[in-house]
Amino acid sequence: MSMNDGVKTAIRTVNLFEAFSRRKGPMTLTQIAEALSAPISSCHGLVRTLSAKGYLYTSERNRAIYPTKRLLEIANTIAAHDAVLESTVPVLETLRDETNETILLGRRQGETILYLDVLEGHQTVRYSAGAGDIKPMHSSAMGKAFLGRLDAGERAALVARLPLDLYTPNTITERATLEADLADGIAKGYFITRGENVVDVMGLATTADVYGEIMGVAIAGPLMRMMVGEAKLAAMLLSARTRLETLGVRS
Repeated sequence: MSMNDGVKTAIRTVNLFEAFSRRKGPMTLTQIAEALSAPISSCHGLVRTLSAKGYLYTSERNRAIYPTKRLLEIANTIAAHDAVLESTVPVLETLRDETNETILLGRRQGETILYLDVLEGHQTVRYSAGAGDIKPMHSSAMGKAFLGRLDAGERAALVARLPLDLYTPNTITERATLEADLADGIAKGYFITRGENVVDVMGLATTADVYGEIMGVAIAGPLMRMMVGEAKLAAMLLSARTRLETLGVRS
């Protein structure tokens, strides 16, 4: 197997489990091939390999295929031993309970933002996201927070490289406007998006040095509700940043 074939198989494996997640039920081999836009022969080999490793099983009644809990158990074991993420949970839970909005923890990954943890708010109408979601830097509050952390030269160079794609009518697509918005965030100590990545969603974000790792933390929720409470929410966010940065610091 060539390196390209190996990469293709890895991507197809991830896409397979994501397809099961979207469908929320078993699939036949034909349905898997349709979901992956791949030949049935290739899907048959993938299913056979994953079944042999204990990740999939096939119903004898209708030949429908579904994942076992093996992947879940492995994921839970991995998550339980991420010391940095585990240490942040009490701070994030407190922030969620104080704000009653969704709390996001993430980091910069190249020229994008990767969500590492999501604690959804308790309200019926709330912002929903998932760990592993990838967001653009220019239209997410957390992305702006990471941009704002750079020195002026680095920030200007990165802003010049970023594709300022349009996601909503409110997305900032002019570099000068983005620079001005970032300057405002630097002055405030936190960064804002108002329906720029998801319509009718507002985000407030900052960054924190957690055990030597630069993490982003954000509050996200319905635009109108967040706008009314911006000052109070910002104060809670900055307080959480202070608590995150004191993790592991001995008095």
